[in-house]
Parts: sequence; C-alpha cells; structure tokens
Amino acid sequence: MQKIIYLYETFNVRFGVMLVGPTGGAKTSCYNVLADVMTTLREENHPDKAFQKVTKQILNPKAISMGQLYGEVDYISQEWTDGLASKVMRGAAQDTSDEKHWTVFDGPVDAIWIENMNTVLDDNMTLCLANGQRIKLRPQMRMLFEVNDLAVASPATVSRCGMVYMTQEELGWEPYV
Repeated sequence: MQKIIYLYETFNVRFGVMLVGPTGGAKTSCYNVLADVMTTLREENHPDKAFQKVTKQILNPKAISMGQLYGEVDYISQEWTDGLASKVMRGAAQDTSDEKHWTVFDGPVDAIWIENMNTVLDDNMTLCLANGQRIKLRPQMRMLFEVNDLAVASPATVSRCGMVYMTQEELGWEPYV
C-alpha cells in the first residue's frame, strides 16, 4: 500500500514516473490498484477532484521498431504514418475531459527510444516527431515506465522522472533460484 501512495504522490509532482523493480515485484499491480481506486472514487463522486477516471494504454517499446513506436515516412508515397506512441499521445492530448491518461511503457529501457521522450518528460511536455510535428501533452496525461533497472538510461532521462522502487524484500518473498 505504501508504494501505491508513493506512486500517487510522485504522479502529482512529475509528468514521467519510473516504476523500477524485478519481474514479479508488483509493479503492474501497483499502478493498476491506483488506477482502479482513482476511477472508483470518481464514480462515487468523491469531493476531491484530483481523483478522476484513469485510462491506461500499455506499450512494449522493445517489441516494435522506432518507426512503429513514434511514426515514420513511407519512402515510396512520402506519407507520414503515426506510430503507436504518437497515436496514443495524440488521442489523449485531444481529450478535453478531466479524465487521466497514463501511457505505460512496459519493458526494458533502451537508450535509443527513451531519448526521444526527453522533451515529453521535461517542462515542455511535447512529443517531437521525425516529421517536424509536435504533440503538446495535457496536464492530465502521465508517462509511466515499468522497468527492471535503469542500467542503460541516460542521466538526462533519469533526472526528468520520478522514481518508485519496488523491491522483493519489501514484498516479503525471496526470488526463485
């Protein structure tokens, strides 16, 4: 429960948050419980407007190419096609409701794809695409990175995110050996 509260508090002060911990370390459960509680509180008309319905879009950035993630130009037709992340972020940016939108990047951090997120994670909150388009993100949006470690993340990226560490010791179980 303490980690869920930490995640909620970190989301309140940071646009991007990294949930860091081992496989089976309850990272997914942590953000799912928080999203469910916030949604339920809104549905029950809680007086605190900070509790809003949460919509999550979950992506594995290592399972697809950079073009499939952010978008690419078809060299034959010269037409731009949005990638998964840009489609998700563009859709959430166009939503004018108070609903929260979390884009969850579930998978190992790679120095290549995560560097493109730096302008999203800083005060600009803008995704800059290879075709020159810029998607200005809304304050109701959050980027959540569910990762095992930060071994290849640059200091620039790490410094732009809030961190919540999930450890096996806190869960009270030993890893399978």
